[in-house]
Amino acid sequence: MIDKDLFAILVCPKCKNKIEYNQDKLGLVCKSCQLEYPIRDDIPVMLVDEAKPLAD
Repeated sequence: MIDKDLFAILVCPKCKNKIEYNQDKLGLVCKSCQLEYPIRDDIPVMLVDEAKPLAD
């Protein structure tokens, strides 16, 4: 899990909207962009190039 103080300031790097955990808490989701950013070793990888599109 990401530290709650860090999570409070994270935003989507593409659109700057709020993000939230995915269902299994292994990624961060931007619903506006429909992208999921991975979390690796408890560190969010907030790079648009590393994000995956959300499955329909």
